[in-house]
Amino acid sequence: METVIVKKKATKRWKKGLLWTGAGLVFLVIAVLVAGNLFLNRSLPQITGEISLQHLSEPVTVIRDEKGVPHINAANEQDLYIAQGYIQAQDRLFQMDLSRRQASGTLSEVIGEASIENDKYFRTLGLRRAAEDSVQAYSSEGINVLGAFSLGVNLYIEELRQNGKWPVEFTILGYEPEGWTIVDSLTIGKYMAYDLGGHWENQAFRQYLIQSFDEEKAYDLFPEYPEDAPYIIGVEELDFTKAFANAVIPHEHNGSNNWVLSGEKTESGMPLLADDPHLGLATPSIWYQMHLEAPTVNVSGVIFAGVPGIILGHNENVAWGVTNTGPDVQDLYIEKRNPENPNQYLYNGEWEEAQVIPEPIKVKGQETLDYEVTITRHGPVISEFADVTESETVLSMQWTALEPSTELEAILNMNKAKNWEEFEEGLLDFHTPVQNFVVADTEGNIAFKANGKIPIRKQGNGLLPVPGWTDEYGWDGYVPFDELPRLVNPEEGFIATANNKVISDEYPYHISHHWAQPYRQLRIVEVLSDEEGFTAEDMIDLQMDIKNLHAAEFIPPFMEVLSQVEGTREKEALNILSEWDYFDEIDQAAPYIFNIWMRKIADVLFNEQVPEEMRDLFNGERAAVDQLLRRALAGNPGPWVEEAGGFEDVLTEALIMTLDQIEAAEGSNMSQWKWGNFHQVHFTHPLSSVSPLNYLFNSKGGQPVAGSQVTVQAAAFRDNGVVNHGASWRYVIDMEHSTEAYHIVGPGQSEHVKSKWYDDQFEDWINGNYHKTVMAEPSGETLLLKPVDVE
Repeated sequence: METVIVKKKATKRWKKGLLWTGAGLVFLVIAVLVAGNLFLNRSLPQITGEISLQHLSEPVTVIRDEKGVPHINAANEQDLYIAQGYIQAQDRLFQMDLSRRQASGTLSEVIGEASIENDKYFRTLGLRRAAEDSVQAYSSEGINVLGAFSLGVNLYIEELRQNGKWPVEFTILGYEPEGWTIVDSLTIGKYMAYDLGGHWENQAFRQYLIQSFDEEKAYDLFPEYPEDAPYIIGVEELDFTKAFANAVIPHEHNGSNNWVLSGEKTESGMPLLADDPHLGLATPSIWYQMHLEAPTVNVSGVIFAGVPGIILGHNENVAWGVTNTGPDVQDLYIEKRNPENPNQYLYNGEWEEAQVIPEPIKVKGQETLDYEVTITRHGPVISEFADVTESETVLSMQWTALEPSTELEAILNMNKAKNWEEFEEGLLDFHTPVQNFVVADTEGNIAFKANGKIPIRKQGNGLLPVPGWTDEYGWDGYVPFDELPRLVNPEEGFIATANNKVISDEYPYHISHHWAQPYRQLRIVEVLSDEEGFTAEDMIDLQMDIKNLHAAEFIPPFMEVLSQVEGTREKEALNILSEWDYFDEIDQAAPYIFNIWMRKIADVLFNEQVPEEMRDLFNGERAAVDQLLRRALAGNPGPWVEEAGGFEDVLTEALIMTLDQIEAAEGSNMSQWKWGNFHQVHFTHPLSSVSPLNYLFNSKGGQPVAGSQVTVQAAAFRDNGVVNHGASWRYVIDMEHSTEAYHIVGPGQSEHVKSKWYDDQFEDWINGNYHKTVMAEPSGETLLLKPVDVE
């Protein structure tokens, strides 16, 4: 009996001890959470009250509206741009530092060994060297703006050095950022030219094709048949499957939508303009929305964090937006290296000394890595990322963005333009990247111009690498400014671009071989052509349109080809597709089946014959597959389709692969399949790949989103369904009210995880809930920046 009593007492003590232990753990967790919360809140920037800043000559008012958009009002431009730099740094300092490091090739200094190849690539391209060379091309006004902006950024950095309230990302990575410079801003501008591409990878891929396959099969994937027989680099000279193994390739879908309507087609009688640039979707957004006002300038819109001015938006008289033209502004040159001197390259029968630039790479936790970049007369040698340095044949790259350029001069002039004519004059200084500008002004004009430097080639047309050892190739100037594609006040009453072909076959200059799949453009034109009396709300609806004209083109003929298909699953899937209205809704199975099916068709055609690393270079693969399918439907299947068993077998095998994939994820009941179960947007933070930081920075997780890469509401996705590319900013303006416009910046304005504007536009982005930004008398939380000597 006593033993039982003792055991009961021991059990009570054990339970009591366990209870106290559990309570202690709960208390510890709560304490950690509270301490962490206090630590995060400590680094929130001051957005109300007063702050004294050196170098200001007059007080500056900063009003952050309900969506965190700063409205900066200054008595002069010097103070305005000092304040812009300071405010950008308050909200986006870590993004700014990471952007300049990415573009400069200095990520390894704070990330470590994992970033070495990335740094090598960007050191080789030389975006920062090009930015340094650009400084001397700027006017004194441009330098003053850049200098004032840098000064404002550095005032905030110095403030953080004094109070220690660094954004948490710097604490996690264990470093403090260096001071900001003019070159940092220009380097970020050069990076955006890189991100919007130039197609060197397509030249490399086509060279691989003619190196690896017979002529008919290689040319089957060309955008057009070469007029002259190409120069073929033998695999023993340069193995393309290795030469670009570590190259960093921009996203294939770096496109956009924009359109502008004349007053004849609008309810207000004044032009309407809409723009939604498609870039990577991340936290924070690529774009930062601001309103800048001084006696000489009053402009509202978005800018890249780290750059002064407003690159896209409107002032009181002019509104503008862009899409990527996608021109061929990068060329690969086949260089012959002297076997007795690896720093010499053949040109017109003589060996020329190349420029060798030391680019030592600091690596966190390791010794500095010695690295050198070789630059021929055409540009940097970029085919040496797989240790093929012993080869006597290498590839160099010429690119407009590696030349000095003055985009900021253009931005400053665009910001102050009073009408279309002044805006176009400002575009003279906008060199790279080449963009499709659409413009509206309060005089009632609407206009389009594909603007920037587009090379004129002596020979060749940008399809393939060309010999670098002769002066018979190369560039012979640029398309003259007044001969760039241009359209003003057309009879149709509207202009729309969606990375589609913007020139007729009669246009005298080569622009590009690579145009986006036409479906977004076709849908925009379909909507704008039929009606009049459009409103800003109609433009918003069109930006959120999810009709899939890709499916509308291919599903009916696919159904005919597979009319005798066997298999219960296949028949059920085809029945679902036959009843679909072609809208990529999140709660339907049809868009799930179709969008995966189109990807699997490409896999059936290429997986067994084209290495994965080469498919990564195949920018435009989807458009090429569409062309193969059209040829097959016309009774002319090429070798890729025939070798895969013929058109019907290709479609059937791809459909089976599609159904297998979806069934593994969703189960066998097709009525329960939903596009939104797979197709989800995350807006991931750059540090969220490290667990458990994903819980801190990506608190909302994946959210279902409609559309796809071919709908006007663009939502391109990875193979795992993650939507990582789309409208990074949406914008609509009615020029009847030229001082206000409608915006979405997903997921929000601030990069600070505890800010109320960190991800407050996440659901807005998904659902199309725009906020109105007004230039006149904005209201919100007010911060006064004062000169230090003002009491």
